[in-house]
Amino acid sequence: MSGLPTVRAVMLMLVAVLAVVAAAGGVVVLVDGDVLSSAQEPVRDRPRAATQQESAPPRLDQLVPTAEPVKDFGAGGPGVTSTPARVLAIAAGTVPKETRLALAKLKHVQKVTVVDAGAVKISGTGLNLLAVDPSGFRSWTPQPVADQPAVWSALARGELVAEAGTMRRFGMILGAVYQVDGGPRLRAAASASLGLTGVDGLVSADVGRSLGFAQGVAVLLHGKEGRIGEAGVRKVLGKGAQVVVLDAAARAPKQQQPAQQQPAQEQPQQVSVGRPGSYLELYKASATRCPGLSWTVLAAIGQVESGHGRNNGPSSAGALGPMQFMPATWKHYGVDGDGDGKKDIWSPYDAVPGAANYLCANKAGQGGERLRKAIWFYNHSWDYVNKVMSIADAYAKTYA
Repeated sequence: MSGLPTVRAVMLMLVAVLAVVAAAGGVVVLVDGDVLSSAQEPVRDRPRAATQQESAPPRLDQLVPTAEPVKDFGAGGPGVTSTPARVLAIAAGTVPKETRLALAKLKHVQKVTVVDAGAVKISGTGLNLLAVDPSGFRSWTPQPVADQPAVWSALARGELVAEAGTMRRFGMILGAVYQVDGGPRLRAAASASLGLTGVDGLVSADVGRSLGFAQGVAVLLHGKEGRIGEAGVRKVLGKGAQVVVLDAAARAPKQQQPAQQQPAQEQPQQVSVGRPGSYLELYKASATRCPGLSWTVLAAIGQVESGHGRNNGPSSAGALGPMQFMPATWKHYGVDGDGDGKKDIWSPYDAVPGAANYLCANKAGQGGERLRKAIWFYNHSWDYVNKVMSIADAYAKTYA
């Protein structure tokens, strides 16, 4: 014999290959409220992403999600002129009208506003927040922030706009939903340099009232830079007031520098809104929608279903997008993850948190067998469950 495999041996090899590939699983189908499985579909009709690119997945922190541009996001506001605060003060109690008028009469003061303020804890971490009217407070922020319409849309939706330094200091993730201790859950919809020393972020006045913030205790004054005197403000507000001159550095004498040392160039202010910058951040942010759910499970499903958005279907069954939702399922569990006003099955910024929402509805956050069953609901195949859990474990070790 020539040594070539027999026809029977080739057929057995082909059956074995097909059995392994079929174990990759299917997609979720919702019909009249019942969860069904398309795992029995022929492999040739499944999206290729469920069978490819799993042996050497890319670094999630270097993989950037892609979606259609969002019209609301980006620079270019309606021509608001920034008149940023030069002095920030926290009074011992609500500032009455006559005190506001007295502040307005101080030398070099051109504008005065009073807003609510309070402190919250998120997982034990304290944050100092101002509660503001989005339309009225816009001009009190630096020009890049005032020019960003999505910041003010986020506040109007009841979301958190965090100080950029606070986001970095506490490792907060853009787009993540954080549980306020004893209060509501807040989505970190934007981060920006607010220029307000000691303030960790902004929420709307309505959110502030729901959190029990002190009303009318935070005073902001605008005038010519470096001219408003701290002593005068303190005298008007009385005992117990805390006063911070925000542009004190501008009034301080410049430090002598070595001749060979060039002054550092001022970095342009960055405003980040709505969307995590990598798939790693996207999975982590989305998992916060389901307390107890590990981001690694979402990442594993994203890898199996589409190779992290590299093959979005549609499948032969009609599953769409990076997390391979059926349209009927998406109608029930899809979310607007980036706050652009749409629930887009094709957008990873909506699809990944949508998957978290679906898993959570099936009690994935409880872990253990509840988690395994929730993954099984995503695709009625225990082989699929085992595969997702194995990949999730590998991600946990890789990004520990």
